[in-house]
Amino acid sequence: MTPDRRRLAELTGDLSAAGGVRLVTLGDGVERGIRTLEFRTGSGLAFDVLVDRCMDIGHAEHAGRSFGWRSPTGFRHPGLHENADEDGLSWLRSFSGLIVTAGLDHTLFGGEVAADTYHYPPRQSVRHGLHGRAGNIPARLTGYGERWDGERCVLWAEGEVRQAAVFAENLRLVRRIEADLGGDEIRLVDTVTNAGFEPAPHMFLYHINLGWPLLDEGARLEADIRETLWQSDSVAEQKADHVTFPGPVPGFVEQVYEHALNPGADGLHRVAVANERLGMKVTVEWRAEEFPYFFEWLNLRSGNYAVGLEPSTHHVSGDAAAREDGSMIWLGPQESRTYRTTFRVS
Repeated sequence: MTPDRRRLAELTGDLSAAGGVRLVTLGDGVERGIRTLEFRTGSGLAFDVLVDRCMDIGHAEHAGRSFGWRSPTGFRHPGLHENADEDGLSWLRSFSGLIVTAGLDHTLFGGEVAADTYHYPPRQSVRHGLHGRAGNIPARLTGYGERWDGERCVLWAEGEVRQAAVFAENLRLVRRIEADLGGDEIRLVDTVTNAGFEPAPHMFLYHINLGWPLLDEGARLEADIRETLWQSDSVAEQKADHVTFPGPVPGFVEQVYEHALNPGADGLHRVAVANERLGMKVTVEWRAEEFPYFFEWLNLRSGNYAVGLEPSTHHVSGDAAAREDGSMIWLGPQESRTYRTTFRVS
């Protein structure tokens, strides 16, 4: 248990003895040059905020046990990203970490959609890659540190991500991340604003990726699933259990599900991955009206072993279908939407 403010001051001359936030820069390989905020709460919860990767969360652990997925790509510098390569699949060359943000105007698989909202004749359409552009845009870091609120010490960081082009979208994401000294939860608040003066499409999704040792043979998904609305063809072909997870499988083809969830009495959706053998559970909760859709990504492939929890603003059918059926979110000039999500380790 963390001592109170006065006792802590008596025991140490620097709060960092108990926990805090530290800005460092990664210095080697494909990660070279990425500014990173290291959060340590002192409870055993530690995680890294990748400032130059949309302020997403990369490494995450509790009591020395990792739960944020680490893929072979590392936390690749966005300057190496090729947005239009490989028919839009180049996003997979920088896909790693606890949270990878998808959006701000497109999620899910790539494609080409009309750009008439921007009134620029040479730009008749927009071509998107997998999960959009936001996850590979550096943030402008507006602040970070430790703040006392009475006897509660809040570790925090805030930054702004701008996705913009001349005669195209002008979208701003303001992200705030908080954790309490001595606490076991991460709080994420995102506000997306159309900073332009034409209506802009908006789609948003968190690719929340959990890996070993939390994910292991026998780990379980905990979710109040009302109905499974859609599943990839690979589910019928492989029949891997998406509730009690198997171990790694060579050549496994990803299995993807869209589940309709029952919210709690407080209007929150809660989904968790629990490992009883490890005595560890990671729970994600969000407001049902903010992210009404949820996908489960089951990637059991050897060397890429992960499970993904994906709160989403839109159905799995994607961008073009959302425009056609009227479910696309159109942000008017200066209009904003806010998303609040909590991660809890127990």
